[in-house]
Amino acid sequence: MSTHEDQPATGLRTAPQERAAGDGQSQGPPVGAVSGLPLPQGDGAERQLLEQWLDFQRATLAAKCAGLSDEQLRTASAPPSGLTLLGLVRHLTKVERHWFRSVFGEADSEPLYSSKDAPDGDFAVADADSGARTLAVWRQEVDRARRSAAARSLDDTGTSPWRPAWTNSLRWIHLHVIGEYARHNGHADLLRERIDGRTGF
Repeated sequence: MSTHEDQPATGLRTAPQERAAGDGQSQGPPVGAVSGLPLPQGDGAERQLLEQWLDFQRATLAAKCAGLSDEQLRTASAPPSGLTLLGLVRHLTKVERHWFRSVFGEADSEPLYSSKDAPDGDFAVADADSGARTLAVWRQEVDRARRSAAARSLDDTGTSPWRPAWTNSLRWIHLHVIGEYARHNGHADLLRERIDGRTGF
């Protein structure tokens, strides 16, 4: 895989303010070269770590889409897969809304982009779909998800409309959504590299 000079193969860089004088060694957490966010504190509290890891993954997705045209965002650049960066954003918008709001019965949290007849409709991207508009909807859902989570404890539980017999705690939801982002950011990494060669997180 190709890398840019400002993006090490590890996908990490050192925060300038955290270099030790004289030896150039990092004294703090490494920083994502693409997302610009530091990795979560290694000894942080549980909730802090969950929120920081989720925000790191969110920022990585946004960075993978940055600087691309609508056409590039709609391009399935890693055949035979039909995945696109815009489709991933749509899917993760649905994930945010479902797990942080629908599960807790919040109003205005019906499924986005998909239905019972088209469960994978979130991945289907039309020529008219705008990157700016799609990313704005995603950011709005991220903000709503943060507010919903902040109003609850990690032990609070909700029920997915898709699986009414299955109860999930907010703790489980954080872990699940982090996993969703991590998986799809791997897809995004390949898609972006095939588009313009950019790599790293």
